[in-house]
Amino acid sequence: MRWGLVSPHPVSSIMELHLNDIALYVEVARRGNISRAARVLNMPATTLTRRVDELERRLGLRLLSRSRQGVALTEAGQMYYERCQPLVERARMAHMSLQDTVDIPRGKLRVSLHSSLADLFLPAVMDEFIRMYPLIECEFDVSAAVIDPARDSCDLALRLGRQPDSSLVARKLGEMSWDMYAAPAYLAGHGVPAVPGDLAGHECLRSLLEEQNQTWELKRGTETQQVAVSGRLTANQAELLFRLAAAGLGIAALPACEQVRGWVGGSGLLQVLPAWRLAPVPLYALTPTRVPPARTRAFLDFIEPRLRAGLQVAY
Repeated sequence: MRWGLVSPHPVSSIMELHLNDIALYVEVARRGNISRAARVLNMPATTLTRRVDELERRLGLRLLSRSRQGVALTEAGQMYYERCQPLVERARMAHMSLQDTVDIPRGKLRVSLHSSLADLFLPAVMDEFIRMYPLIECEFDVSAAVIDPARDSCDLALRLGRQPDSSLVARKLGEMSWDMYAAPAYLAGHGVPAVPGDLAGHECLRSLLEEQNQTWELKRGTETQQVAVSGRLTANQAELLFRLAAAGLGIAALPACEQVRGWVGGSGLLQVLPAWRLAPVPLYALTPTRVPPARTRAFLDFIEPRLRAGLQVAY
């Protein structure tokens, strides 16, 4: 059996074969003509010829017999085509399936989000989301923990506050503002703060956010004041801080949003230093890649305007 040996083909040359070049050869073999194959592939015939020649050189075998009428497969070329054509087709199908994953919003969406966002935001919008995207199944992990992309399998993490450096792609969604509240009984017993500096002498119910834990930065228009605050109770959940304040245990900083105003309206809490607000805290979306699946993009596109409306996030 003579297959037209061109040159020795060491293992290193075979390992350098490119699937793209194999796919080009399969198209030429299917069409029986380099010019027709080049038109289908939308590339110059000279480039296609060079790529097939290079494939033959790496294999060390003659795959095509050229003539003015076109090309014919050698015995080796026929065998190579029969073996490679199914591989190329499977690769094409895998590419199409992957593209569907990128293009069509479907599948399980794993979202890790701060508990305060879960309390304040999710219940009000998820009914609309699942009606808009019936092919997406949502799995929520309520956590403020740092995401480790090597360990955690979430598609998207929503986090408040400055984020540590990591391989995750951070997209700033906006900034959340905060107001201060306390129960009338607490204020009657400890006094009503008249200026930001008075907070230093109060039990401040502090968030675990780095920006709000030890120092509260207060803003009034263009004026800014920083106050070192302390207190015996801290929490990473807005609803718990609200309940602690309602129990008369101190002054809490709570997100400036409709949900909190609803809580406050039924509790009798009073706003403290109403002319002042805590400095906004950034809100980030963290993803493992710059091109996330369609289900992740759909969720982000859905929540951004609703965050703006429901949580009064500043953009």
